[in-house]
Amino acid sequence: MVQTITTKEAWENEVLKSDIPVLVDFWAEWCGPCRMVSPAVEQLSKAMEDKIKVAKVNVDHNQELAMKYGIQSIPSLVLFKEGKEVGRKIGAAPKESYQKFVEESLSMKY
Repeated sequence: MVQTITTKEAWENEVLKSDIPVLVDFWAEWCGPCRMVSPAVEQLSKAMEDKIKVAKVNVDHNQELAMKYGIQSIPSLVLFKEGKEVGRKIGAAPKESYQKFVEESLSMKY
């Protein structure tokens, strides 16, 4: 299941304090590629539910968060582990591409 992050408290609890890695989809309603990516992100959340959580952040409603993490292009998928960014993929891609990105990012040692 994909969670929608709408508040700073939700960001803090669901992403930064999560005990499992979180893939965050930074998007906006007016963004065509973001709408194309949405089903792939949804499928990924089901396919990898035992390894990661998936969350969405609307950059129009959370501009402060988008600025804090340097989101300049959307869709941007950012992977967080133990509250820190461990990977970033920008632009539309198929589910398999995102899954490979997540698996490779999680296999790296930090």
